[in-house]
Amino acid sequence: MAITYMTKEGYKKKMEEIAFLESVERPRISAAIAEARDKGDLSENSEYDAAKEAQGMLEMKIAQLKDLVANSRIIDESKLNNEEVQILNRVMIKNVANGMSMEYTIVADSEANLKEKKIGSSTPIAQGLLGHKLGEVVEIKVPAGLMKFEIVEINF
Repeated sequence: MAITYMTKEGYKKKMEEIAFLESVERPRISAAIAEARDKGDLSENSEYDAAKEAQGMLEMKIAQLKDLVANSRIIDESKLNNEEVQILNRVMIKNVANGMSMEYTIVADSEANLKEKKIGSSTPIAQGLLGHKLGEVVEIKVPAGLMKFEIVEINF
């Protein structure tokens, strides 16, 4: 599994989610399995089958989250700067063709949320911006084709 970069906040949220799944959801599903088992014949018991399937899905999700945090690196926010675009920077870019401006914060893929204007570091736009400096015009290959963006502002 690839290394995932996370903020301290993102790491804490994932750990809280694991704790919730293990301490609340796991016992709830175990109770549902026990209740369904008490209803008799397991060969024709759809409640039992559904509860066992839910248990399998839950255990898979817990394992995936544990892998994610085990392979994650916390980003040292003290080392951030606004000299060039890097992860956790908020970047204002201007589409050279139509003059439209957009602002995005580049985050770890696991913390991406387009509604909050947070794009994952592996997205084409983030990849095209990372490492470039203020005022540079970068060409980024997006599904619509090749687009040029000027880096107008870099903050964090």
